[in-house]
Amino acid sequence: MPQMTTEPVPPAFPRFQSTVPHYVAGRPNYAPALIRTVADHLHLSNDHRLMDLGCGPGWLGIAFAPFVGQVIGIDPEPAMLEVARTIAAASSVAIELVEGSSYSLGLHLGTFRAVTIGRAFHWMDRTDTLRKLDDLIEQDGAVILFNDVRPDVPQNAWYKSYTEVVDRFTNRSVGFAPERLRHETVLLASRFDQLTRLGVIEQKSVPVDRLIDRALSMSTSSPEQLGELSGQLAQQMTAEMLPFASNGNVVEVIESQALIARRR
Repeated sequence: MPQMTTEPVPPAFPRFQSTVPHYVAGRPNYAPALIRTVADHLHLSNDHRLMDLGCGPGWLGIAFAPFVGQVIGIDPEPAMLEVARTIAAASSVAIELVEGSSYSLGLHLGTFRAVTIGRAFHWMDRTDTLRKLDDLIEQDGAVILFNDVRPDVPQNAWYKSYTEVVDRFTNRSVGFAPERLRHETVLLASRFDQLTRLGVIEQKSVPVDRLIDRALSMSTSSPEQLGELSGQLAQQMTAEMLPFASNGNVVEVIESQALIARRR
């Protein structure tokens, strides 16, 4: 009898092919200082292997590569993996990239000191994924969820207008219900119930054009979803950001976060 899962398996994997150039151009990368802090916290070394699950363009796997002996990146979107290969080659980083997903995890992959997941855990059957990872992660290893948030500071005054524009164009039928359990709740009900959150705050100057890319990189407001409306989103975003921009840029204060989940 197949194992029951606590969350419905999607009928098809979300496809991000139309978002790839916008994702790479517009999504904020994680602070290098946070990567170093997590590596120190977990005492990563060349003796360890790391999996970047739902790796997208491979940012996390590439960033952690200098701290471990081997990195495997897994993603269901071939176009994302091609970008990851290009970025890894440009960075002179060796990383194995595999087309797959949380639904294809198994012992054939070997064991890992750490599994990183950046902005992808919500696409998975989270309980089932953690159950599978329990067999793949060393006893003193960890699952690390990466995310970013914007502190409520004056520099981020533009962010409310940004989200309002994105909301106008969002196709909510491909998103997730707001009452869905938080990741912390799912982790606390799993074997990985010892949670530590680390964060690093940075201030950056971001071109408005990159904010348009960021909006188009979302599954709910991708070019595939919007079609010709993509141009309207760009026009409205440019107009709404005008009062906040200087020389075509806004100031963004962003906190890169890592939620480290370990066993007792």
